[in-house]
Amino acid sequence: MATCIAMVAGEASGDQLGSRLIAAIRRHLPDARFVGIGGPGMQREGMESWFPAERLAVNGIGDALRRVPELLGIRRQLLARIKAEQPAIFIGIDAPDFNLGVERRVKAMRIPTVHYVSPSVWAWRGGRVKKIRTSADHILCLFPFEPELYERAGVAATFVGHPLADEFALEPDRAGVRERLCLPRDAKIVAVMPGSRNGEVSRLAADFVGAAVRIHEARPDVRFLVPLVTRDTRTMFEQAMHDASLGPDFPMTLMFGHSHDAMIASDVVMLASGTATLEAAFLKRPMVIAYKMAGWTFSIVKRMMYLPYVGLPNILCREFVVPEHLQEDCEPTKLANAVLKWLDDADGVVALQKRFMDLHLSLRQDNASRAAEAILSLIGRGRR
Repeated sequence: MATCIAMVAGEASGDQLGSRLIAAIRRHLPDARFVGIGGPGMQREGMESWFPAERLAVNGIGDALRRVPELLGIRRQLLARIKAEQPAIFIGIDAPDFNLGVERRVKAMRIPTVHYVSPSVWAWRGGRVKKIRTSADHILCLFPFEPELYERAGVAATFVGHPLADEFALEPDRAGVRERLCLPRDAKIVAVMPGSRNGEVSRLAADFVGAAVRIHEARPDVRFLVPLVTRDTRTMFEQAMHDASLGPDFPMTLMFGHSHDAMIASDVVMLASGTATLEAAFLKRPMVIAYKMAGWTFSIVKRMMYLPYVGLPNILCREFVVPEHLQEDCEPTKLANAVLKWLDDADGVVALQKRFMDLHLSLRQDNASRAAEAILSLIGRGRR
């Protein structure tokens, strides 16, 4: 009888993790059945998705509150089908607000449960470890310092590496990317990345444009690349450029997508805090991290934070290897000065690139294969 594995992934990033995981498990269990909720990537790998994955996506607290009845209905139906199927294991991929509740109920059915991607309990809301302990039999962690935190709380955990570390080349082809983008090999280039979400761009665009103006005043030879992912974010950034009265000769090029190319081609990246900062580290780029949020939200989050830094490169290196400018500290002059400092510090850039190479190697663990091995081990133990 084919092994049945239940999985739930509710976001695009979770779908990517899930599709790679299914492929890795199939190398050991070619006849396995995969059921639950997954996106197009997981379905291409043969998963039977009982509900559209996009129905789990919520946009902010307001949307989450409005969608509570629908989400509870999906959870109820999902649990009924899992109970009927009696899979060998349940894997919740990220989406902790939904998946941990499902895992707790599945665990009560005496089905082993795995949560894939640790919530950021090391950064804030550490009390979630108690909820995780009642929900998941095992945590698959992307960062090497996470398993110890869980094991101290009595939760089994395995470091499986970060999928992005597997995707990115150890030494990106900077000259090739510049040639493809028709950029001079010796040009000084700053990638400007104010985020992928409308809210991020609306709060950061004016400061990033202002910083570019100040950088240009100090270094007229610098060019700027601005990769933007949607028409809305492009419109917002164009408005910030208009408000700053940038003329047609200002050396700033807006791009649709191609964020990795922009980072590889750049000498320095000025960007919003988020996953892109880890990507920049894997690309060995000096960076300046910025972020703004509503004042009341920041005051709450700040009180709940355990670490003095928010950028993933700093968190993983356990020190401020790159500057962070948050809230009131995120303003054009300070951002410009931080970028100019990198442009003028060749020795500092070399030292940073070595740190980032070490970081890259530490996280490059063939993520999907290691995750599959941990899951197969749990399946092999059978039900408790």
